[in-house]
Amino acid sequence: MQETRLDTARIRAARRLIDPMFLDTPLYRCEALEPHLGCALSVKLETANPVRSFKARGTEVVASRLADDGSQAVVCASAGNLGQALAWSGRGRGLDVTVVASRSATRAKLDRIRALGARLELVDGDHEPARQRAAAIARHDGIRLVEDSLDIETCEGAATIGLELVDTVPSFDAVLIALGGGALATGVGHVMKTLAPDVEVICVQPLGAPALTRSWRQRRVVTTGSTDTIADGVAGRYPIPAVLDDLLLVADDAVLVREASIIAGMRMLLDQAGLVVEPSAALGVAAILEDRERFAGRHVATIVCGSNVDMDAYRRWVGSPLHKP
Repeated sequence: MQETRLDTARIRAARRLIDPMFLDTPLYRCEALEPHLGCALSVKLETANPVRSFKARGTEVVASRLADDGSQAVVCASAGNLGQALAWSGRGRGLDVTVVASRSATRAKLDRIRALGARLELVDGDHEPARQRAAAIARHDGIRLVEDSLDIETCEGAATIGLELVDTVPSFDAVLIALGGGALATGVGHVMKTLAPDVEVICVQPLGAPALTRSWRQRRVVTTGSTDTIADGVAGRYPIPAVLDDLLLVADDAVLVREASIIAGMRMLLDQAGLVVEPSAALGVAAILEDRERFAGRHVATIVCGSNVDMDAYRRWVGSPLHKP
């Protein structure tokens, strides 16, 4: 394999910087789901931690290195999960954390960022104005800007999930990975292609937020004017060129799924696995639902990457008994 920006030795070293509560997360065969999907499915559960997503694997690496360098402050733009994770990691290391987010971001995520002690600044529009504002703050205050997926620590922190997957016996035929900014996909993909090259790496993105998938297919950066998806955690419009370069080396396929399939995946994970997940975390199941023939008889792993969801919206989407007294 050609070289990505990631390094397997650094990924192993990153594990030592991450609080153990974020490591060695549950991985298990979800047999209750299998009759509905037509394949063997293993779930890697990244929600049983204080920030309820995989993002802290990356922010632990970032915050640890910043603290070692004597830094006192850091800023990021976030749809919610990165902000929570950076707030948690920064708080434990004495860093002053600022998070810039869209006013339309999931309220539960914004409330949690505040509760973790970060300064939260809200902007109009989607994630792109938030990225611009965070960059402006970093320049003005002379502090570190954490850019998810561009900063290699976020990718290599996420890649530690891949180390845990490749240690599994028996191994998988394919791994389905939510595709947003690309840190999770390039991190896990790098490990798979380095240590388990026979495992098919399939990235999954909503049809309503297709920029990085279109970029992967056309082998050049493709931007979109807007997004239209409930999966806010993966709703980017401007792929990062360096991330695309890595993705082209590690992804075997990138697929787009409909909103109805995402909701069906969320409902299935609740009904059959007892898991309340955010839309981004159901993308893997959605991909199987849309192409059962492709996965029939195979052993597939999917990373359940987050559970930070607005419960009112969740009840509307899933229509579950959770809305009953």
